[in-house]
Amino acid sequence: MGAPVRALERAWERVAGSVAARWVLCCEHASAALPGPWPAEDLWLAETHWAWDPGAAWLTRALAAGLGAPAVLGRVSRLWVDLNRDAGAPDLLRDRAEGRAVSLNRGVGAQERQERVRRWHRPYHRELAALVAAHRGAAVLSVHSFTPVYEGVRREVEIGVLYDRDRELAERVHGALLAEGWRARLNEPYSGANGQMFSAHHHASGAGRAALELEIRQDLLAVDGRAPAVLRALLGALRA
Repeated sequence: MGAPVRALERAWERVAGSVAARWVLCCEHASAALPGPWPAEDLWLAETHWAWDPGAAWLTRALAAGLGAPAVLGRVSRLWVDLNRDAGAPDLLRDRAEGRAVSLNRGVGAQERQERVRRWHRPYHRELAALVAAHRGAAVLSVHSFTPVYEGVRREVEIGVLYDRDRELAERVHGALLAEGWRARLNEPYSGANGQMFSAHHHASGAGRAALELEIRQDLLAVDGRAPAVLRALLGALRA
């Protein structure tokens, strides 16, 4: 589950699934990789939640295997371009983290921004759109993880089920997790109604599908955490 801090060439990784799958999975923050080496000034970020969602790629692949579901995973760091934001979003390229400047994005102009969208953002979403189109009727599920402590505040929630329009589906998944004893919450630690589940919502709404996003607290997905138990619980909830 370690951060894949390496150079890369392609924007996405695809996992095959059954044509009858009930879910299409996506993971926008699966990787901390860059098209080139990390700048020395930003190396402190490379293994942190600012660069990627630790554990999310492992969980996405494990859920895909357990559900027989197809998946698309992003292969570029969210600091290079955030695949879970609209291409026109002001935070598509984050310029600060922990109150410090992100040198990767210092002074990036319109031309460089457009090139990152063309080379990384657009191909990822084109691949996800094709996967959704190929699996008629499947709901779209985006898989993420969140840091246990944010700006000095400990987060008690363990699993967040984010939604925008699809409250009934979210409540079913949420209820199944509660029944297993997890501290699950709806639209925590972020809300699915304010653009933070852009990818799932965008592709689902365009195809007339339901959409959810899962947020798992990162300590639960650590090597010495409760990852197998999280996986079992989520598989049960998503099959319910």
